[in-house]
Amino acid sequence: MSYETSCAELLAPMADAAVEVGELLLKAPRPAPVATFEAFRSLFLELEAPLIAALRPRLDAVRPGVAWADEMDAVLPERGEVWVVDAIDEAVQFMRDMPQYCVSVTLVRDREPVAAVLHCPPLGETYRAAAGHGATRNGVPIGPSGERELAAAVVGSSHPPFVGEQPGAAEAWGRSLAAVAPAVAAVRNLGPTSWQIADAAAGRLDAFWQFGRDDGNLLPGALLAREAGALVTDAEGRPWRAGAAAFLAAPPALHARLLPLLAQPSRTGISW
Repeated sequence: MSYETSCAELLAPMADAAVEVGELLLKAPRPAPVATFEAFRSLFLELEAPLIAALRPRLDAVRPGVAWADEMDAVLPERGEVWVVDAIDEAVQFMRDMPQYCVSVTLVRDREPVAAVLHCPPLGETYRAAAGHGATRNGVPIGPSGERELAAAVVGSSHPPFVGEQPGAAEAWGRSLAAVAPAVAAVRNLGPTSWQIADAAAGRLDAFWQFGRDDGNLLPGALLAREAGALVTDAEGRPWRAGAAAFLAAPPALHARLLPLLAQPSRTGISW
């Protein structure tokens, strides 16, 4: 496919590739528990290798020559296209035989997500979004919650992987949790960050927020939420962009109520 191919035309082959990897995950035996981080990392790489081997030729056929960014680092070029792929988003939960994991595939152009697919094998659900073409779950258009009352809202939140490497983010997130939790009906962390944002885009959750830089996980969710009609900003209300230090996705009415609760933790003078 050429560079000029519509983003929407990319979604079907991207979804086919994600579903194929999902089938491999459903058949994969869960590994025995490990005792150290190094053992976990080694096991993760062993599990990931055949999944990447299945994904890479499929995506290379969609966009020949497009580079891949490491999901954990997601260093994005200022110009051009790059794949941001996580073959086992929430590998920790997959390895512990929990169902909250997904396959995440995003095409980023000039640091902006333009096509994204998330597939959850245990649920048999696939979210898709393309810039300017809306967002769907299993082919049905999605939209954010109609909830307007913060006290009735169920919101999601999480933190970046290895958040200890961003201590300012961990502290800001803790402060924000203390501010948000008393104001809403419930706060939940329901698995992959990308999937939680997608669920907020579809109205299952009423909103999602996070502190810390986490582009690899936030990019697909940001596109899904925007295309579904949610507001996607940082904690100061500016449009979210890759590299931002905070993230909020919510329908307009709730966004206006949540933003003041998040703005104070973001102004503590903490840097990360």
